[in-house]
Amino acid sequence: MNYSFFITGFPGFLASSLIKQLMNDHYLNIEHIYLLVLPNQEKLAIETLQSIVTTSELTKEQFTIILGDITKADIGISSEYKDVLKDRITHVFHLAAIYDLAVPKNIAYEVNVNGTNNINKWLTSLKQLKRYIYYSTAYVSGKREGKIYENELQKGQEFRNHYEHTKYLAEVLVQEMKDKIPTTIIRPGVVKGHSKTGETIKFDGLYFMLNVLDRFKFSPILPYFGKGTAEGNFVPSDYVLKATSYLAINPVGEGKTYHLTDPNPYKMWELQKMLTQHYLGRSPNIRVPLALTKGFLSVKPIRKWLKAEKEAMDYFIIHSSYDCSQAIQDLDPVGIRCPDLKDTLEAMIRFYRKYKDDHTKHIKIR
Repeated sequence: MNYSFFITGFPGFLASSLIKQLMNDHYLNIEHIYLLVLPNQEKLAIETLQSIVTTSELTKEQFTIILGDITKADIGISSEYKDVLKDRITHVFHLAAIYDLAVPKNIAYEVNVNGTNNINKWLTSLKQLKRYIYYSTAYVSGKREGKIYENELQKGQEFRNHYEHTKYLAEVLVQEMKDKIPTTIIRPGVVKGHSKTGETIKFDGLYFMLNVLDRFKFSPILPYFGKGTAEGNFVPSDYVLKATSYLAINPVGEGKTYHLTDPNPYKMWELQKMLTQHYLGRSPNIRVPLALTKGFLSVKPIRKWLKAEKEAMDYFIIHSSYDCSQAIQDLDPVGIRCPDLKDTLEAMIRFYRKYKDDHTKHIKIR
């Protein structure tokens, strides 16, 4: 059959990369790709799309940029597109969200919860819809510890930040749709750059450690932060995208929730040691208590200088282990596997060194 995709979150890194992956895997069956873009992102979206098309099997005429806003009724789409989309869309990929760990509550709720609710309402009008693919996060588990399974969600958990809480609330809304609409829920770990090229458009997550190391490069003191006994679940973008492309189309993915997480994650202290050795050629030689670290990062000039969010430290202390048995079972037959993180560090650091002074790749530290 022919597919018409509708993708939110463009021209963000994951949405842009997902388009390339979908074209690579399904270009013979793709009829059209519709991209929902915020009005203030239109210029960047046009430029990004042009870059994609130049290396694509698809033509520019097979793409349509639609201005809209998921926080508005009918996701802000003008009436000229409503009937067209209603009769054509076969797959909706909802990636648009606020991913910042330090995001204020009202902004996170408006985009992540209300925005997803608006998407959910809108897609019930689509007559040809075959699959709804929702990007959640493994961290909807919040502060739960121990083994976290893919079929679990509402367990009375508390949350470390508004990002986690609002993504949880949004997934609850999506889970309620599963009986009415064929749905696939994707829960990635913390997404990092491409495993082979290191490419990413923003330095957050694991890159906060590199930002700190860059500031400490001439220091005789190289710290471990806290005991670091919690697992660090970081996955390369290409693994997440390949998995999504396959599970979104193949019947095996219908009605399931997947942890696209590292099946063999390292402890946070191991990650700190590997990054320090790869980036500076030395090993950490002192342990700084986590409370003291958070105290330093509570001082705005310090965290802005270090280019690291205080909220990231909370991921050093929650001992959660994400079971990804369903993902492994459904992806292994086609050879899609999460690579060992240590095998991706060289590419990651090479890319970081090249672009670390590019301010557009660093997120704004509040």
